[in-house]
Amino acid sequence: MNLQKMFEMQKALDERIIKEKGLEGQDLLPNLILALQVELAECANEWRGFKHWRNNREPRTKIEHFCPTCDGTGDENHDINLQYLEEGHAAEPYSKCQDCNGSGKIGESNPLLEEYVDCLHFILSIGNRIGYAHENLGKWTDFTIVNQFNHLFGYASDLYKAIHEDWFEEKLFDTYDEFFAGFIGLGKMFGLTHEQIEAAYMEKNAVNHQRQQEGY
Repeated sequence: MNLQKMFEMQKALDERIIKEKGLEGQDLLPNLILALQVELAECANEWRGFKHWRNNREPRTKIEHFCPTCDGTGDENHDINLQYLEEGHAAEPYSKCQDCNGSGKIGESNPLLEEYVDCLHFILSIGNRIGYAHENLGKWTDFTIVNQFNHLFGYASDLYKAIHEDWFEEKLFDTYDEFFAGFIGLGKMFGLTHEQIEAAYMEKNAVNHQRQQEGY
């Protein structure tokens, strides 16, 4: 996983956001740390393993997206046939939907990976803001996934304390380093490969640039 490249890509995105939103000179670290914790919670929500009160606690790693044109039927005449049937008319013959080539599907997504990568965006942003050298990450400890999440929330809180209690630079970087190493470890626990994470990051980075272009 090319962390150097991703740090640089995130810096370019953040600089664009700051310029286009008129945020120059503002202390954005509190926002970034809170956003990171929110995304971390959303990631846990997609993992679902902590929800002992549910029967289905399997991670959400695959969602199929159905074609809106044919409502997942593969038939381009689906909508008009519903109207015809309500009115007592004969249905039109099947016509293969051109938008999905008759499959009824337009793709699939991995919600767990998407939320994990959303966390990564804010981790990179924080690293850039504090001037982290991103040369060597610490080792991650093999906890259970529940404990790994809890440790990450603790490190995120420590980052906030480090900034506002003016911890010396080495301790701040150590805290960030431990968080990042633990986060990479969490990805391993999920079974995510570095290639998957990097590809998903590149895709979401492009989406975020597009959102800025569209006035997000």
